[in-house]
Amino acid sequence: MTDVSIKISHKSYLSPDAEEQKTVIKNLDISLKSGEFVCLVGPSGCGKTTLLNTLSGLDKKYQGSINFGENDIQANIGYVFQNPRLLPWRTVRENLALATNASDDVLEPLLELMKLTDVQNSYPEQLSLGMSRRVAIIRAFAVDPELLLMDEPFVSLDPPTARQVRQLLIELWTNRPHTILFVTHNLREAIALADRLIFLSASPMSVVTEIPVPIARNQRLNESEIESFRAKIFSDFPEIASLV
Repeated sequence: MTDVSIKISHKSYLSPDAEEQKTVIKNLDISLKSGEFVCLVGPSGCGKTTLLNTLSGLDKKYQGSINFGENDIQANIGYVFQNPRLLPWRTVRENLALATNASDDVLEPLLELMKLTDVQNSYPEQLSLGMSRRVAIIRAFAVDPELLLMDEPFVSLDPPTARQVRQLLIELWTNRPHTILFVTHNLREAIALADRLIFLSASPMSVVTEIPVPIARNQRLNESEIESFRAKIFSDFPEIASLV
């Protein structure tokens, strides 16, 4: 694992009518420490997914630099999308093997940690949405990325399922530390997961403020702790209320 430095001075794209360039990101400067879990929180449409696509190399049209230690963006990056994107004609195990080329020695502990061993020979249509999202998380971890990008991976899950999958993610991350950049609209979710919160402005996106999460990991399941810190954030930074 290495530190990550993200400096994007300008990112734009053509408007739907193709008449003008729309600036999405401007003067964005973010640094991630090796092994850190960071959540990006910002209003809908501010450019969070665009940022992740830029970091992953899916979108290379931007002005700025993305560095991994002394290296550029040619690094091993994992990406968990909002949609699990599993091939319906392949089993869980086949989906993982095809996407990662990982050995049994790598996949079996991951399946066990994410409680999917019993369904590894099932097809996606036989899985719940929560299970499908856990498969997508394994797929991203199995490539042993230097940076793991997660784009609202628990959106549309019911609250109990989302809590369960979040806890499994933390257990997996604790056992296999990776640098994670996680996008969410849910501030409670961000507080439950992150070492540090980065709040982003509306488009053109830039950093509004960064806040470390002081709650001990063994207290993150305590909803009163989450609510207390959430209230403190709104009290100390009232401008944040419009961003979540």
